[in-house]
Amino acid sequence: MYTASSSVSAPPRPQHRTVPVGSGPYLAPVTQPGRARRWVANAAQPLSGRIDLSGPQGAQLRMAIASVHRICPEFNPVQVLRRSGRSVLIVGATGRTTAVAKCLLDHSPAWVERFQHEIAAYRSFVRHRPPVRAPRLVAADPDNCTLVIERMPGRAAALTRHPVEAPPRADVRAALGAVARLNAWRPPAGTFDAPLDYASRISRYHELGLFTDRDRDDLQKLLHGLAHAGGRQGMGQFCHGDALLSNILLSPTGPVLVDWEHAGWYLPGYDLATIWAVLGDAPLARRQISQLAQQAGPASRDAFLVNLMIVLTREIRTYETAVQRTMREAPPAGSVPVPSGAVSPGEEQRRLLRRLHDDCAMARRAVRAAVGTR
Repeated sequence: MYTASSSVSAPPRPQHRTVPVGSGPYLAPVTQPGRARRWVANAAQPLSGRIDLSGPQGAQLRMAIASVHRICPEFNPVQVLRRSGRSVLIVGATGRTTAVAKCLLDHSPAWVERFQHEIAAYRSFVRHRPPVRAPRLVAADPDNCTLVIERMPGRAAALTRHPVEAPPRADVRAALGAVARLNAWRPPAGTFDAPLDYASRISRYHELGLFTDRDRDDLQKLLHGLAHAGGRQGMGQFCHGDALLSNILLSPTGPVLVDWEHAGWYLPGYDLATIWAVLGDAPLARRQISQLAQQAGPASRDAFLVNLMIVLTREIRTYETAVQRTMREAPPAGSVPVPSGAVSPGEEQRRLLRRLHDDCAMARRAVRAAVGTR
C-alpha cells in the first residue's frame, strides 16, 4: 500500500534459468545452500509538503481531498504517496499523528466492492484485534470509497511485486512469522467472508484457456478431497489474501501488514502460495515455504498446491495483459535509442512471464503427483 510500485512492473531477469533443487512446491534435499545476494532497502522518502493541484489531475485530486475532509476534517494533506488509474494515496497529518488517506478513483462495481471489503476489514479490527500489527482505522466512508488510516513506520520487505534479488533471510523469516500468526487466528464467525470461490475460479480459468482439461480435473479432485477433510483444513484458514512482501512493512517493533482488501477465509496456504509465487529468485525461501505448507500433512499440501496454481495463473494473466499493453504503446523499433546493456520494460515483463510459466509447469507436475497419491 505504501510502496509506489506498479502492479505490472518487473525487474530484469536472466533469459534462461535453472530450477534449483529444493525450490519447488514439493520438497527435495538441498545439497549446498546458496548464498543470498545483497539486498538494500531504500530509506523512507521525506514528506515534501507540496501537492500539485493544477490541471485535470489536480481537479481530481481536489475532489479526493474534499471527500477525505468530509469524514476527517482535521486531515492536512502533505504529499501524494501513490497514484494510479484506480486510486490515490495521500499522506498527511491528523493532529500530532501521520495518516494515509486512500480514495478510489475508478468507481466500477468490482473496485467499489473490493474497497468496501477493505473498509469492513479495518472496522472489524477495531472490535477484534488480529494477532499481527495493522494500521489503526481513523475514518471511513464506504459509500464514497474513502479511507483514512494511521501511517505505520517501517520499510517494505520488498519494493516491487516480484523482487529482483532474494530478500535477506531475516526479513523473509519475519514476514513468514507474521503470516503464520495471522493464519492461526480465528475471528468470530460471520466477521469475514470467503473472497475466493475456488470452483468458479477454476472453471473460469479453464474457459479462458489458462487451465487445460487435465488441470481442471486434477484441481477439482483435490478440491473434492479437501471438502471431505476434517479439522482445520476442512474449515479453511484466515488469510491476508494479498500477502506480497511489498504489503509487509518491517519495523523495529515487528512486521506490519497493510492492504487488507482481500482478507478472509481461504483454503490453507493461500498466503504462503502468494509469497512463494513472487520469490522466484529466492530458492531457499521457497523451500522454507514448502516445508511450512506441508507440515500439517497431505490435506495441507493439497490445499497449498491448489492455491499455488490459482495464484500463479493469476500472475500469468496479469503480466500477459501487461506485455500486450506495452507492445501496443511502444514506439516503433529504432525510434528511441536504447543504452548498451539496458533492458526495455517490455523485455523485463516477458522475462518475468517466462519465469511464471516455468513455475506454473512445476506446480502442475506437483498437482498431478498429489492426485496420484490420493
